Amino acid sequence: MTENEQQYEFSEFSGEFVDDDIMVTIGIYRPAGTNADWTLEVVDQEGYSTVWDDQFATDRDAFQEFLATVHRDGIRSFLDQSIRTVH
Repeated sequence: MTENEQQYEFSEFSGEFVDDDIMVTIGIYRPAGTNADWTLEVVDQEGYSTVWDDQFATDRDAFQEFLATVHRDGIRSFLDQSIRTVH
């Protein structure tokens, strides 16, 4: 199966998040039918993506990392005009 054919399981923590009048979409996912670690991706209103290099043992851990990033750096930190990864 190629990467384009891969099916994903999305966490219940995935969805839209609004802060300071800015909306981003949170994707917390892993390959369907596995117990693999979770990937965290945030997409801004323009469609630009921020993906964490590190994966998370639980979907809750991924969501907590997202919240910690918003608290530490602000929601505007996701408004970058390029695809980027976070360590």
